[in-house]
Amino acid sequence: MKIVSYNVNGLRQRIAQFGSLRNLLNSFDADILCFQETKLPRQELTADLIMADGYESFFSCTRTSQKGRTGYSGVITFCRVKSAFSSNEVALPQAAEEGFTGLLKNSQTSKDELPFMADDLEEFSKDELISLDSEGRCIITDHTHFVLFNVYGPRAASDDTERIQFKKFFYSVLQKRWEYLLHQGRRIFVVGDLNIAPFAIDRCDAGPDFENNEFRKWFKSMLIENGGQFFDVFRAKHPDRREAYTCWSQNTGAEVFNFGSRIDHILFAGSCLHESCDHSFVRCHVKECDILTQYKRCKPENTPRWKGGRSIKLEGSDHAPVFMSLHEISEVSLHSTPSLSARYVPMVHGIQQTLVSVLMKRKVSEQIKSCKMAPEDDAMDVTCEGEEPVNRAASSATSPNECRFPPSQVYKGSILKPNELSRGSSQEAVSKSLNESEKSVMHKCNKPHKKGRNSQWSQLSLRSFFQKSTNLDNDVNGSSYTDYSSSQAEPSQPNPQLHETPTVSDHSTSPKQCSLDTDACDQDLAGPKDSSTKEEKSNVASLEWQRIQQLMQNSIPICKGHKEPCISRVVKKQGPNFGRRFYVCARAEGPASNPEANCGYFGWASSKSRNK
Repeated sequence: MKIVSYNVNGLRQRIAQFGSLRNLLNSFDADILCFQETKLPRQELTADLIMADGYESFFSCTRTSQKGRTGYSGVITFCRVKSAFSSNEVALPQAAEEGFTGLLKNSQTSKDELPFMADDLEEFSKDELISLDSEGRCIITDHTHFVLFNVYGPRAASDDTERIQFKKFFYSVLQKRWEYLLHQGRRIFVVGDLNIAPFAIDRCDAGPDFENNEFRKWFKSMLIENGGQFFDVFRAKHPDRREAYTCWSQNTGAEVFNFGSRIDHILFAGSCLHESCDHSFVRCHVKECDILTQYKRCKPENTPRWKGGRSIKLEGSDHAPVFMSLHEISEVSLHSTPSLSARYVPMVHGIQQTLVSVLMKRKVSEQIKSCKMAPEDDAMDVTCEGEEPVNRAASSATSPNECRFPPSQVYKGSILKPNELSRGSSQEAVSKSLNESEKSVMHKCNKPHKKGRNSQWSQLSLRSFFQKSTNLDNDVNGSSYTDYSSSQAEPSQPNPQLHETPTVSDHSTSPKQCSLDTDACDQDLAGPKDSSTKEEKSNVASLEWQRIQQLMQNSIPICKGHKEPCISRVVKKQGPNFGRRFYVCARAEGPASNPEANCGYFGWASSKSRNK
């Protein structure tokens, strides 16, 4: 049997990376997979995200509405089985539970009815205990031979008093649940990202005060070598291995030089499965335990980003999975998948439609059908209920065969989503955004020319930004109208001043200017661009871009260690320097003894860039 623990840092992203959830799961070839930090809000769960053929899944999502915590954390356990019913496979749990307080299982349960609650927890209310399970940090599955805890431990910064208290409360109650199960003679596996690196060997930059952290002290007190009941399975198999890290900072690129920490763990407590055996479970049944480094974002063959590798797309989590192989695990009695399985959750398979939504969808389809069947002469007068009649002259930019529906009436009470409608009505949105003067000009000109930009993703040319400023200057000086006056007097003579500053697109001419002389407008829109104008426009844009690049290079400081351009960052932490920009060495973070790593350069930018 193989068990894998993996902080996926967003399950959607990992599924997209592998093409499908099934491909992701099959890549591990494991019987039980425990994922943390899924970042799946409960209302967005769909079958393709949490269900795959051949696997049963059990999940917990964040339930809190606290700012910054929605769509955060989340855990899910996948169990590979041949059958979900009447199965004797160990991977298929006989029971499952969301959270670890026992209060989510039955909201009517009193905390006094929870047997593992000790006297020292009486000071906490029921709501406070429920808050521990509200962030989707634990799912428990009972596999007969052992109980498996899939845990995503809270992270608490050293200066965040509120989260430190939450983390202490979280682990103190969780420990009570473990002790209760062990007292009953059960075996326990705890896997997941616990956000604790227990020993100095497990941290790249462990300082002199490393051992004084209260959570490290708690973790080590749980281990069997310090009088506790748990084995750190990885350290039991590799007691002296160094630089065995599972997490790296993405912001500093620390993965390049393996400058990280080991915070993803597999812990075990309990007796051996063999009868009358004095050996430990780890010695008898754990065949192997290691880190799956092949899932790291940074591959050995990748070119470092500061050496031209910035275009390389790094896919993967900022964590590496850990796995454990068990052997001599016997089958169990026949049982079926627990009711907590995702297969029994209605929201995963969709919610039954209401009668109103079905009728509204039918009404919309009939209206669309009637628009398509209407004659071309009458199609311009087709309106939806509650909409103003459309003026033919004012709507000439819209296709005569289009029927316009108010979005609020189309998707209200319907299964159609607003974003689905928006994709099919981009032309309508463009026509509505045009002002009346622009419509009249287009109607008068009526000449073939390039279509206006109707997509928010259409990229503007570099020259267009500078052309706008030039036009503004001309308007202020009155030269713009003077040029068109001269073109009115002598329409057959080309205007030299217009060719001195080439236009970027056929629509760069102002509608007001076109309205002064329709013939001039026709000539400007329909006239072809000669090769010299295109070449001149390309040269000007190239020169402007070179000038901008030179300005950028001159403003970026050079790090002292490598004499290379630095990169800029912005302070995101609340405080007096929030929003302030600074520069650091562009290289990845690494050991101070490595000259190829970040040299530690730091410098504030001259001005502050604050969010408004």
